[in-house]
Amino acid sequence: MSELMTVETAAAAAYIVAALLFVLALAGLSRHETAKAGNTFGIGGMAVALAATIGLAIHQHISGLGLVLTIAAMAVGAAIGLWRARVVEMTAMPVLIALLHSFVGLAAVLVGWNGFLHVEATLDGGPLSGEAGALAAQELLGIHSAEVFVGVFIGAVTFTGSIVAFLKLSARIKSSPLMLPGKNYLNLAALAAFAVLTTWFVIDPALWLLIAVTVVALALGWHLVASIGGGDMPVVVSMLNSYSGWAAAASGFLLENDLLIITGALVGSSGAYLSYVMCTAMNRSFLSVIAGGFGIEAGPADDKDYGEHREITAEGVAELLGTAESVIITPGYGMAVAQAQYGVAELTRKLRDRGVDVCFGIHPVAGRLPGHMNVLLAEAKVPYDIVLELDEINDDFARTAVVLVIGANDTVNPAAAEDPGSPIAGMPVLQVWNAENVIVFKRSMASGYAGVQNPLFYRDNSAMLFGDAKDRVEDILRAL
Repeated sequence: MSELMTVETAAAAAYIVAALLFVLALAGLSRHETAKAGNTFGIGGMAVALAATIGLAIHQHISGLGLVLTIAAMAVGAAIGLWRARVVEMTAMPVLIALLHSFVGLAAVLVGWNGFLHVEATLDGGPLSGEAGALAAQELLGIHSAEVFVGVFIGAVTFTGSIVAFLKLSARIKSSPLMLPGKNYLNLAALAAFAVLTTWFVIDPALWLLIAVTVVALALGWHLVASIGGGDMPVVVSMLNSYSGWAAAASGFLLENDLLIITGALVGSSGAYLSYVMCTAMNRSFLSVIAGGFGIEAGPADDKDYGEHREITAEGVAELLGTAESVIITPGYGMAVAQAQYGVAELTRKLRDRGVDVCFGIHPVAGRLPGHMNVLLAEAKVPYDIVLELDEINDDFARTAVVLVIGANDTVNPAAAEDPGSPIAGMPVLQVWNAENVIVFKRSMASGYAGVQNPLFYRDNSAMLFGDAKDRVEDILRAL
């Protein structure tokens, strides 16, 4: 018995250490300069948590074949994770993250069902025994039933919602929102059904009720994300990250694992806060995000004739840059797709060596994931101190000679500030049009991910540089 208590005490101490490392990881990831250290803290915390959990399980539950299967499952998972981490492109990182969120949701559903099979499924009207009897003796049976139901619901919503996000981000389905009649009422009906079924299940934990809530939650998760337009997917990924955290916390309650509860709460709360910050940056309602009621491209498509656009060559851009005193670069998803960040970094170094004041303007939702552009620029060794956020850079555009818009679209669209009828009206954007010259790098005149035309392309001080962003940046470097 003393040995068991020693193992449990050691595991509890390891869980505290792991929890502290996870907190340090979040703190580190909040700044570019400390992000690498934060990632290391997170890896260390997970390693400590796994070691403690396996050690505790060996002494309490697992032996022989069970231990072999557990280690084999971990080895397979680790191998797949290492392989995907090595081969994934930065442009595909949001897609991979959405898929990983679905795994967390599915795990929460399976843990919930396992909890039901070990406790509620043994209730046959006879004398209570085993785990069900122990919970009943402590008057915790109803709480366990609620934990099972809530865990399955959150996990199922996260699972199908993440699958839809994965399909949209990978262009396997259209990014346009699903417009079912009375969509908001459908969501409210699903939530009302969940509340009624939960109460019923706590009173009478029948199998059909668990099946019903699983189906309702799977449908709700699918509908919530399917109803959101492509332009708002960065916020959706962030919100699903929060959902996956709460799903993990729910699993922690069922498994009586304090560290899983702490970790899930950290992920859930930080993801929710990040979503709130992004909603503020996009002038969206946070409650609408949670309810899946935003992102609708309302109204008819914008087919307004803005006139003719003006084109420019790489040599012409080089000539402008050669005489400019200040340059701001605003990257977007197109830069990531073209993998132009290294050329952009080299262009930045060359201009700064010539005495040009160069900085970057990053919109909070540039790319397909929060921090997407920041990671790309850091990967290309762009100095952190010249990478500025929207609030820090917007006032500088009016004093800037040249702005290079590389693969961005919706985040630099003046319609957000000037057209009350635009689907993105009210969304804070980078006010690049206030600069003396604006050069837009694009493959074509097509609209952005939100499907909204950009009148910036037709402004008198704007010029289009068509083609692959990486090739055009290299052309400019040669011309310089």
